Amino acid sequence: QVQLVESGGGLVQPGGSLRLSCKVSGSLVRLNDMGWHRQVPGTTERELVARVSSDGIVTSGVPGQGRFAISRDNAKKEVYLEMNKLTPDDAGVYYCSAEIRAHWGRASQRYWGQGTQVIVSS
Repeated sequence: QVQLVESGGGLVQPGGSLRLSCKVSGSLVRLNDMGWHRQVPGTTERELVARVSSDGIVTSGVPGQGRFAISRDNAKKEVYLEMNKLTPDDAGVYYCSAEIRAHWGRASQRYWGQGTQVIVSS
């Protein structure tokens, strides 16, 4: 069974940095794009922060432009989000997602992690 597990969230002071990690576990056929989305408290939308394709092409969303960097390690099946110069507006629950083909003969589908909370406060 495919699972995504995030880590690295927490409380950070304004101007600080955090590094989020997400590991994919379980048997799979192909791991396509991996990415990070953010959900702000009081909303249901998960907005794209960034995603990276299996061959390294990055698509960035609005949150964190110029301050956040996404990367992945295909051998480890992990994706990372380096967040710098954090402000209170960056707070929220950050979800890892990945498009995965889990079984031969079945289409790929998107899987989600459980989310990791980021709080930016002094």
